[in-house]
Amino acid sequence: MERTNWTDIEFILQGLSEYPSAEKLLFVMCSVTYLVILLGNSTLITLTLLDSRLHTPMYFFLGNLSFLDICYTSSYIPTLLIHLLSEKKTISFTRCVVQMSVSFTMASTECVLLAVMAYDRYVAICNPLRYPIIMSRALCIQMASLSWGLGFLNSLTQTILAVRLPFCGKNVINHFVCEILAFIKLACADISLNEITLMLGNVIFLFSPLLLICISYIFILSTVLRINSAEGRKKAFSTCSAHLTVVTVFYGTILFMYMKPKSKDSTFDKLIALFYGVVTPMLNPIIYSLRNTEVHGAMRKLMTRYWFWRKG
Repeated sequence: MERTNWTDIEFILQGLSEYPSAEKLLFVMCSVTYLVILLGNSTLITLTLLDSRLHTPMYFFLGNLSFLDICYTSSYIPTLLIHLLSEKKTISFTRCVVQMSVSFTMASTECVLLAVMAYDRYVAICNPLRYPIIMSRALCIQMASLSWGLGFLNSLTQTILAVRLPFCGKNVINHFVCEILAFIKLACADISLNEITLMLGNVIFLFSPLLLICISYIFILSTVLRINSAEGRKKAFSTCSAHLTVVTVFYGTILFMYMKPKSKDSTFDKLIALFYGVVTPMLNPIIYSLRNTEVHGAMRKLMTRYWFWRKG
């Protein structure tokens, strides 16, 4: 079979082409969700930058998480929305690779960042007196940089291995976006190396951070249970509840996707993947803001400042 020059390839993102009415409903849902993602995460970033009370390691990492979620969803949702209303659902090879690379970077980075945030909560509860010394600004920047650097390195490795594959004409990606596994399955060559590196990447970037998170919370739970007062235990748990909820939603969805039996109907698998990619970034700022008095106070302060500015 004749190989195709990668610069001439255009991929077709199949999505839900067989269900046009469902695509219109999905367009509305994704549009609203994307607006909530942009509003919620940008608000959290603004609050953590403007309010001095939020200049702490926890909110520094939360600001990174919010920025990551904006970048992750912006890498594919605008294109997804266009394709949901368009009959022509094509994407060039270059745009497909960029989309795939950016989204893979963000997903890998989030796994590491959630583990870093778990370590932050561990130090805050298990070593409260030494917390300001251990979690210095320099260490926070280094840990955040490490998360982004490892995520980029993982994405770069997988992307280089993917684009080196020859393509021979098959160009229909059975997904809403350029998902790496669906992408490499179109190649007319042995993809065993790609599958092995993807599996190793999953172990390193999914299960290793999850293991570190579990270990952190075992120590946290042990420390909290030794606190004598019920009020003290409640306060300690409340500082971890938001992060623990985010971890549960994030890893719960991923593990469900990877560990559930393979569905005969690929539509269900695609919708689950879309749920993971869209709903999780929307929930993160909501979860962190719902019962967080510090965020509520920062929001009231910002709104009051804005009101006086408008009156003046």
